[in-house]
Parts: sequence; C-alpha cells; structure tokens
Amino acid sequence: MPELPEVEVSRLGLAPHLVGQKLSACVARRADLRLPIPQDLHTRLVGHALTAIARRGKYLLFHWQTAGGWLIVHLGMSGSLRLVPPETPAGAHEHFDLCFPDTVMRLKDPRRFGVVLWQEGDDPNAHPLLAHLGMEPLSPEFTADWLTALVRGGKSGRKTPIKPLLMDARLLVGVGNIYAAESLFRAGISPLAPADSLHAARLAKLTTAIRETLLEAIKAGGSSVRDYVHSDGGAGSFQLQCAVYDRAGLPCLQCGTPIRQVRQAGRSSFYCPRCQR
Repeated sequence: MPELPEVEVSRLGLAPHLVGQKLSACVARRADLRLPIPQDLHTRLVGHALTAIARRGKYLLFHWQTAGGWLIVHLGMSGSLRLVPPETPAGAHEHFDLCFPDTVMRLKDPRRFGVVLWQEGDDPNAHPLLAHLGMEPLSPEFTADWLTALVRGGKSGRKTPIKPLLMDARLLVGVGNIYAAESLFRAGISPLAPADSLHAARLAKLTTAIRETLLEAIKAGGSSVRDYVHSDGGAGSFQLQCAVYDRAGLPCLQCGTPIRQVRQAGRSSFYCPRCQR
C-alpha cells in the first residue's frame, strides 16, 4: 500500500495546485469505500477555499478553515490521487473528485480500501482513525533516545522482533514493509533481532537509517510496486534502488550472500544474513 513517502509525494504534488483555490464541486460516484463517504461534502465545502494540505502518517488532511474542518483521505491498498483537466471522463475505479476551477483532484482506488471522511473542528487528530497513531519518523521528536526508550519499555523491554515493531503504526507511523527492510539493512540489523537486544548505538544508527531511507524515497518519488502514481501520473522509482526488498535469492549488493526471505507478522521480510545481525 502507499506508505509515508508516497503520501508525502502526493501532498507535495497537490498543494501548489490546490491550496488557496475555491472548490466548485465535490463528486462521489459511490456511497462508500472502506467506510461510508459523507453525503454532505458537496454542500459543506463548495465555495470554500482549501486552506492547507497536511499529512499524518499515511493520511492526507485537507483543511477548509472557513468550512470548519478537515477532509481526511487514505489511499488504502492501491489508491492514488491525480490532477486531471476539468471535464475529463472518469475511468474505472475512479470514485471521488474534488473539482476546482482549473483542475480536478481524482481518487482512483481499485480495491476500495481507502477512506474519504470529514472531521469537524481545528484538530484532525481528534478523529478515531488518527487518535491512536504513533510517532512521526520525520519529526524532530523522532530521536535515538525516543527509540531506545520505546524498545526498553515495560518491565522486561520489548522482546518482539524489531521489524514488526517498526511497522506498528501505534508506535511509529508510515514505515511500511519496503522502508523497514531497507532501513534495517542500512543499519546492519536483522529483522529477526529482538528489539530489546539492541544497544543504544545500534538504535541510534537505525534512527538515522530510517530517516535517511524515507527522505531518499520521497526524493525518488516513492515506490511504485502496484497502482501508485504521482498526481501528474508519473511513477516512483525508489523500488529500483532497494538493496534487499523483493530480492530473495539474489546476491547481497555488499557481500554477495543470497538475500533471505522470511514471514513476520504476515508480511515478507528480506535481509542479508551476513550483513545484518
């Protein structure tokens, strides 16, 4: 599914074209995606200018200050947002439009696991889907000290393997499967290592690796491994730079050892057994 880098790339692509523009129409071609789409969005938002586009984890947050709230959008497993010219016919799986005078933001969601929701008030994080989310890995608060405290939490620390912990959105948001695998490779840490077995210096290296991996992915336009495309229809290229993700059996780019694949918490994990301990 689109992860933090893909959602951030979408935000960066949409904001220059939409922020400050007044909405002229809101079109829902079906009543629901994963959850019902509010029926009153057209009445609520038309004529109001979009104030800002923010991101929380994998959610895009569209702020309409004069309308008194936030439109919350999640791309689900295979969704994408594109800007298309007005009067462009909707294609298959294109379920929702925000129409502005010179462009249309169109949501395509083939598997219909995304959401389009409304949150009244000044704080979008008051919505139940956002209220439980953990640390933003690109925020100043995401530090080695924070990660060390996280894995040392509880009477005996967190004995869960480090990779599922990194992918737990209640603790840390947006570090999906690709980016967890690549961050652990950069840090030289096995995805199987118990979190509480990692000493502070290794966790500091991992903190840096997570931040650098996400920033490089954003610069590369994210990863296009299913249906994800940019707002202009282009594809991300970070998947072409991966050292371990989806390279099972291929030689490690550092040492030549075949990359291994295991299952963790229902997801595939890829790692080099020699470079990652």
